[in-house]
Amino acid sequence: MHYHIVIVVIIWATAFVDSRKIRGISLAYRRFYKEKKSFLCIDGSKIIPFDRVNDDYCDCLDGSDEPGTAACSNGRFYCTNLGFRPHYIPSSRVNDGICDCCDASDEYNSRMRCRNTCRDLGQRERAEVEDQIRAVNEGLHLKQQLIKEGINIWQEKQSQLRDLRRVSGELQIKLETHRKRKLEAESRMGLLKSAGDVPRHPKESPADIFRELDCNKDDSITVDEVQAKIVHLQGDEHGLTEEEAVALLGGSRQADLSLFQETLWKSLKTDGGVKIKDSLWSEVSPLDEDPNVKATVNAAENAAADLKKVEDAYETVKMEIRDLEEMLSADYGADKEFMYLQSRCLELTVYEYAYTLCPFNQVTQKSATGTEVLLGKWHSWAGPTDNHYSKMKFDGGEPCWQGPTRSTMVTLMCGTETALRSVKEPSKCQYIMELQTPVACQQLQRKWRVHSEL
Repeated sequence: MHYHIVIVVIIWATAFVDSRKIRGISLAYRRFYKEKKSFLCIDGSKIIPFDRVNDDYCDCLDGSDEPGTAACSNGRFYCTNLGFRPHYIPSSRVNDGICDCCDASDEYNSRMRCRNTCRDLGQRERAEVEDQIRAVNEGLHLKQQLIKEGINIWQEKQSQLRDLRRVSGELQIKLETHRKRKLEAESRMGLLKSAGDVPRHPKESPADIFRELDCNKDDSITVDEVQAKIVHLQGDEHGLTEEEAVALLGGSRQADLSLFQETLWKSLKTDGGVKIKDSLWSEVSPLDEDPNVKATVNAAENAAADLKKVEDAYETVKMEIRDLEEMLSADYGADKEFMYLQSRCLELTVYEYAYTLCPFNQVTQKSATGTEVLLGKWHSWAGPTDNHYSKMKFDGGEPCWQGPTRSTMVTLMCGTETALRSVKEPSKCQYIMELQTPVACQQLQRKWRVHSEL
């Protein structure tokens, strides 16, 4: 009977020693704690008897001899946390009455009775990971659609650019033709002038004459201005009465350019019996009624007007070409995935400020009073080498009072919708934003195990 009791005591003592000596150790380090006569500190600084391991007294400088107690200030206790993520905690937290390991292994010798929550935490984390995977997969699906949309927009803009360049070339040819016509018409006009046949109606437009008559430059002609500048053809001394001036303005005492063209201009242009005082424009030529003279004058006027139209069209096309070339010169990603953001602006209100982010253009801030401030213009992508398209840099904003020029850094986040999520100003006039978009989603790298030992 006594023999059996001794055997049971020996087995219990052996189990106690083993459990005491291996508590707080990960599987990767367990080879250093095998039962033997001596223990080498893991940093190699000292060799101690093995029975001093986990004896609640710190012998090793690296604390490796006390993984399961709080004896060493720099010691670490390994939480196995079966069913959840294993991790280390400072050994000072061992048996301190607070449950740090979800498997309660850190409170093996305290009054605290901790519940093992690893399974619940693991299930919760796995559910969160699954939700994240679903969101990323949905984002990746949307990303493929946006890539197609971006490519279509890119191809459409390229096609527009080709068409505009073709139109530009055609307009250049027309310009040369109309310039020649104008020069020929001016040459014929020069011959008339040299022969003394100066026409009564040179190239002045209605707007030119309107401005000449508008003495106070208020974009209107009054009865007084008509009386001051318009006289009868009989001579400058024969002025207009107030009634005659009102009649020339179509019964109105004041006329804008549109009304002037319908009333007084017609009288000046035809034989209305009036002319502009002291103006060569209204001088009468005896050949005014000559059909050849009229034809020459009309040809000169039409050639000048046609040339002006072609010049205006050419300048408009050149401006559109410049805008398209500038747009297409931007970096929209390897697959043109960010092209769809080019014409979008996103808004977010934070307290009394409304922020507007227009990717590839600018960032602004508008106060409750309506004052708008430029927080930066598009500069470049600013992400790290392995994720270049994760950050957008906007700089060159309005200067701060006694501070730097405003700038904004935008971080792109994976999401199933495109939205501006947050705006902060961590330092004076330096703003950071978070932009959620499906095109920021990337394929998740599956991790089978999480190591936290080193």
